[in-house]
Amino acid sequence: MNIGPHFLRNNVFVAPMAGVTDRPFRQLCKQLGAGYAVSEMAASDPRMWASEKTSRRINHDGEMEPKAVQIAGADPAMLAASAKFNVDRGAQIIDINMGCPVKKVCNSWCGSALLQNEKLVGTILDAVVAAVDVPVTLKFRTGWDRQNKNALSIARMAEAAGIAMLTLHGRTRADGYSGNAEYDTIAAVKAAVSIPVVANGDITTPEKARQVLAITGADAIMVGRAAQGRPWIFREIVHFLETGQYLPAPAVTEVRKLMNEHLRAHYVFYGDFMGLRTARKHIGWYVRDLPGGEDFRQRMNRMEECDEQLAAVDSFFESQLQYGERLQYGLAAQKLAA
Repeated sequence: MNIGPHFLRNNVFVAPMAGVTDRPFRQLCKQLGAGYAVSEMAASDPRMWASEKTSRRINHDGEMEPKAVQIAGADPAMLAASAKFNVDRGAQIIDINMGCPVKKVCNSWCGSALLQNEKLVGTILDAVVAAVDVPVTLKFRTGWDRQNKNALSIARMAEAAGIAMLTLHGRTRADGYSGNAEYDTIAAVKAAVSIPVVANGDITTPEKARQVLAITGADAIMVGRAAQGRPWIFREIVHFLETGQYLPAPAVTEVRKLMNEHLRAHYVFYGDFMGLRTARKHIGWYVRDLPGGEDFRQRMNRMEECDEQLAAVDSFFESQLQYGERLQYGLAAQKLAA
């Protein structure tokens, strides 16, 4: 499929997740099969553009194209200026965030809080599309709460404004991440517009990806939390969609190498002090379902040097070879640890 002039190699995408989908992780997901990835949410307030946090979030140096930046805010002029600023810095696609349910974001009338004000939504969409000459996409939710769902009207408004693609998380803002995703609402949106629609929410396995595509008729699916500690899920889904066959669990030696490369890139990106600390959550996700993973995570969190952390992770994955050539997840891990 395409987003504007950009051809995507497949329809399995990485969801933008604050504090997770930084440049090293996005790049890794793309290497492991993801057809598209969007940056973490970046503030539209120009006072924040030079901050260390925002600068990292919009840093796409050396990243596989297309380079997409997600912007967040509630002021149409600021969002338009932010879009232009990021395009001038190399962004090839701008994504507008109207899906984040986090309180501190919604309390500023950003993210999914915007869904309460359709007039403002329309003004923002028009302003951002007019400000740049690259595709603009929108990520949103089904509504503010279950009594106030307006995904269909927002979708039609977005199409009329010139939005190039819609990504719909099948929950309301009030739902957060609880309950089941509303695939029927995504299907209704897909039927109502002619632009590409991406289904997001609860896509955790290759089978679920195929099911969601069939139920919704969506053009693509977006994987979020299921990719944490399992970035190879993208190639697993792509392979299953293409062949109906499952890939085996990744080889221990491959994951050991991937972890080494991921952590080194992470340290360079953040610097040693921040890199060591922010790497802990990624490491915890990688090891959580493996034999001895929880004990290792607790020990790893007490380490204070990057070299020590890197060596410990390398040693942990080397130790996994005692259980077999491939990673042993879930029930297999529980049996091995018993």
